[in-house]
Amino acid sequence: MKRIIVIYCAILLWLGACAPDKQQKPEEYGTPETSAVEEVMTDPTKGIGAIKNVTLNTPLEQDRVKRGIAIYEMKCAACHKLNDQRVVGPGWAGVTKNRKPEWIMNMITNVDVMLEKDPEAQKLLELCLMRMPNQNVSIGDARDILEFMRQNDGEK
Repeated sequence: MKRIIVIYCAILLWLGACAPDKQQKPEEYGTPETSAVEEVMTDPTKGIGAIKNVTLNTPLEQDRVKRGIAIYEMKCAACHKLNDQRVVGPGWAGVTKNRKPEWIMNMITNVDVMLEKDPEAQKLLELCLMRMPNQNVSIGDARDILEFMRQNDGEK
């Protein structure tokens, strides 16, 4: 059974990596030309990567939520549940309450460096015993995923 799940996850990850990324507005999130940023952490609660500041709007941006749902279903659902249940990766329930939006987006877009250098990401790796694959998610798509996560955590 575990072997089937692993094969299924691998196929989903491979298919998800082929999905086209949506254009992003780099000026909203940080330096546009960085893809795998290795920087000194100025604020460890924001993680390591191009995303330095995220402005959250209330109410939620429903167009972003819809795009975030689609990306979740294509690239994330095989490993992450929307509740607190850990499958391959940790469940998403409460993630926006426990992590800053910058950390979440940096984890999505700069996963390799985060797993190598961010203490909180390393704790998750120890807990789950499986590296999160680099899905090549654009900054814009990561922002959409974040908006969906906010809705999942009960924000309106």
